[in-house]
Amino acid sequence: MSAVHLQPEDLDPVVKRLRRAQGQLAGVLNMINENRDCGDIVTQLAAVSKAIDRAGFTMIAAGLQQCIRSEEDETDARERLEKMFMSLS
Repeated sequence: MSAVHLQPEDLDPVVKRLRRAQGQLAGVLNMINENRDCGDIVTQLAAVSKAIDRAGFTMIAAGLQQCIRSEEDETDARERLEKMFMSLS
């Protein structure tokens, strides 16, 4: 099975989303240390989770675009991307 390698410009939005999620997670840790309301903490955890999911979806979308541009081993690459996509659901 062939590997899918993304270009740095395709990964920039993914890295930005993950850095944002990292900041949100740091905020959640602060909330826990400050003994904040559990409901507020869970809300922020859900936001972190969604941000990480979106980073994964952004990465898969970039991979799909790359597959469309390059038809080499298209079936293998598509199957691999499909497997990655399903792992996020």
